[in-house]
Amino acid sequence: MNDLDLSLTRPGRAPPGGRHPPLGQLLVDTGKIGPRDLMHALGLQGHIDAPLGDIMVAEGLVSRRDVLGALAQQARSEGADLELSPPAPDMAGHLPAALCLRYGVVPWREDARALYVATSSPAAFTSLRQALGSRSRQMFPVIVDEVQIQSHISRLYGRELAGKAAVRVPATESCRGWSTGSTRRTIIALGLLAITGVAAFQAPAWTLTAAVLWAVITLAMVTTLKAAAFVTHFTKGRSARTAAIITTPFRLPRVSVLVPLLKEKEIAAQLIARLSGLTYPKSLLNVVLVLEENDRLTRETIARTELPEWMSVIEVPGAGDLTTKPRALNYALDFCRGSIVGIWDAEDWPEADQIERVVSRFNDAPEDVVCLQGVLDYYNSRANWLARCFTIEYATWWRMVMPGLARLGLVLPLGGTTLFFRRDALERLGGWDAHNVTEDADLGVRLARHGYRTELIDTVTHEEATSRAWPWIRQRSRWLKGFMITYCVHMRRPRQLIRDVGFVRFLGLQTIFLAAFSQFAMAPVLWTFWLSAAGLPHAVAGTLGSAAVWSMAGLFIFSEVLSLAMGLVAVSGRGHRHLMAFVPTMMFYYPLGTVAAYKALWEMLRSPFFWDKTQHGVTRQTDLP
Repeated sequence: MNDLDLSLTRPGRAPPGGRHPPLGQLLVDTGKIGPRDLMHALGLQGHIDAPLGDIMVAEGLVSRRDVLGALAQQARSEGADLELSPPAPDMAGHLPAALCLRYGVVPWREDARALYVATSSPAAFTSLRQALGSRSRQMFPVIVDEVQIQSHISRLYGRELAGKAAVRVPATESCRGWSTGSTRRTIIALGLLAITGVAAFQAPAWTLTAAVLWAVITLAMVTTLKAAAFVTHFTKGRSARTAAIITTPFRLPRVSVLVPLLKEKEIAAQLIARLSGLTYPKSLLNVVLVLEENDRLTRETIARTELPEWMSVIEVPGAGDLTTKPRALNYALDFCRGSIVGIWDAEDWPEADQIERVVSRFNDAPEDVVCLQGVLDYYNSRANWLARCFTIEYATWWRMVMPGLARLGLVLPLGGTTLFFRRDALERLGGWDAHNVTEDADLGVRLARHGYRTELIDTVTHEEATSRAWPWIRQRSRWLKGFMITYCVHMRRPRQLIRDVGFVRFLGLQTIFLAAFSQFAMAPVLWTFWLSAAGLPHAVAGTLGSAAVWSMAGLFIFSEVLSLAMGLVAVSGRGHRHLMAFVPTMMFYYPLGTVAAYKALWEMLRSPFFWDKTQHGVTRQTDLP
């Protein structure tokens, strides 16, 4: 049928006795492997959840072509190359997309006699026929490489699947109802500005006082949370780092990791080099590079790169103006093969034993622990002052604040990478909100609302700290915009949110999302307290009195000292000590966040779904600490 020449007998002819001969024995009989190689592969299969053929290919015992030939012989079928002989577009009408994804098949050809279905697994094809039951017509399997099957499922059903990817999350938990450039939001915003302007004109002192009070209240909320996290760092201590040695025997699962790419010019080869250092069995690792259909730059980059067997590519069909990471993740989720699904960013450099740590913890954890969040660090912290400050900020966040939130039992706002999920729970939640530009933080809230738990795991992924001012502002404005949109979505029904997560965690969400955003937006108001520290009169002393002003100034100074102390502790470890001298300069770093907050507010009004992409590969990688 094609140049692979995998055909051995006519389709549909049953093997002797109605039983399929074992794949390994077929490979031994045809001289492709020796008996010792087969025993080695079977021994591995005893403790890893992977098909025998994948194990032998990953171990270098046999080629993929030889495995496909043996599978065709096993099924008394033929082989095909879908790149040379693709299915016609109208073949999509013969099987629903859901069944094709579930059983890893795609309709290929039909004649008066039968429907020929491409599959990489005779067992999966048998399950498909059983699922169809009496509704099925005469079908015969054709053995095809799994990567080709996925590619042509996407080609035949891509528009349908892309449409579903955009609306997987229930409307009540999604922000997709926010219309771009909403007139209503604009009118409300202009109305608030007008009211503020009139108030400032009629009663300037009291208008400023109201702003100061709001800034101080939210400052108190954030400071209390940070102080509590800081205290737990010392009172509960830090758990010792444990080796990723799996001591309790269990069958290792297959793990799929999604890596979204967009307009990447050089990152592909670097990514492959980094991920090749992972020590998890490659026969169980399924790294999926996810790119947009119209992203010509990334497609050309991938085309120049030879991908290993354990890495594949999924192209996400366009869906109007919506081009977001969560939509791409939802689309690619259906093509994953693992029972555990993870996320890495394009520039990520995970620790070599990261997957072992993840699967070991999932094996030991209670069933309601469905998400594991790793720690992020940065490999270019010496690039310049901005990169140093970025690293200090996130060392504080990942090594002090997030562990504190976890110990306090609060909802964890997830990061966008080094996330791993039990796939079945992720699918029950509907994946990610395709319209939310901080899909990670939103998913953290939805996990908690549905009774699931997230744990932090002791594994580090290094990535690139943003080292230029305008890209930093663009990135931070996307994060702040997404935080506020997430807050608005989950505050549609406050009483229901309290019932879902409890009152304490409800207060925590007010602090993490609303108060944290307010601190960036209201920072200029808080900076006025430096006047009091310098002995100058404050503008609100006339409305609130000097004692109140000094109390608020004291809170402001305490918050600054607390931030300084947390930063120093966060970077006191061996790998970050070179940053300690820069911690006091963080007061000059955070004003960039105020600019980002105002940009985020504007985009909330005019372009809530706009994804302001962070450019990767700006600075050179340095040696890891």
